Amino acid sequence: MTRTSPVSPVVHHVMRHGAPTLRRALPMLTAGILLAAGLCHAAAPASAVPEETGYFTATTPSPDATRYLPPPPQPGTARQATDDRAFVSTRAQAGSPRWALATSDADLREDALLHSFSCAAGFVIDTAHAPRLTALVHKMDVSEIPDMRASKEYWHRARPFVGNSQPICTESDRAHLATSGSYPSGHTMLGWSTALVLAELLPDRATEILQRGRVFGESRIVCGVHWESDVQAGYMLGTAEIAAMHGLPAFRADMDAARTELDALRHTARHPKAATCARENSAATHSPL
Repeated sequence: MTRTSPVSPVVHHVMRHGAPTLRRALPMLTAGILLAAGLCHAAAPASAVPEETGYFTATTPSPDATRYLPPPPQPGTARQATDDRAFVSTRAQAGSPRWALATSDADLREDALLHSFSCAAGFVIDTAHAPRLTALVHKMDVSEIPDMRASKEYWHRARPFVGNSQPICTESDRAHLATSGSYPSGHTMLGWSTALVLAELLPDRATEILQRGRVFGESRIVCGVHWESDVQAGYMLGTAEIAAMHGLPAFRADMDAARTELDALRHTARHPKAATCARENSAATHSPL
């Protein structure tokens, strides 16, 4: 049975809705689990639930993206015109195989995120068989999210579908996404960060993995929930976060553990489905950028 991290839905909720914060979401999740088990009377006060920590600390904080990222394009500029063209042209892909891939890439649960790199890796990666990698990616996500959210709140750029009825690939999220900032793309940040980590852990598959990371970000353009420049900033954001994490001993130790795990897994894991790999390869050769 496939196992996912018990906290991953919280990370997914923060990415999808832009609020509440991770600090607020964890107590709610804990209370929900206890209630379902009939133990709500034993639940600890929300203030007693420890805050989940990432790799960054008070003495070694994450880089401040509001200082190193360029501001998003302004209305009437050439950069905004490029964003407009990318949004309009990709609406025609609604219902296509590329649209289906963009919908799949919108799922940020850890099992789905890791599985999306299976074709690139050459073998199926999932949380059930890669617990050390899962823990690494989860802690990496927790580390990155505060900087990403601060950036979104700082610029609070409207998403491309706001103010029009053009289709997006996750219609059920339309109302929620409309209230969260578009710049930079958090999905792209997480996908590209995962690609960078996997490329280092599986260097013989680095080209394929990085290509898949690029496609993962482009899915947000195809989906219609991010501008092209949001995605480009997401690549930069993910790169900066991983570069900074490499300076931290805990991150490097977890990378070593995940490397050993993947070295063993690649000899026993299943092969990914050929149809899935063909769809991803087609997406890689038909970039919306």
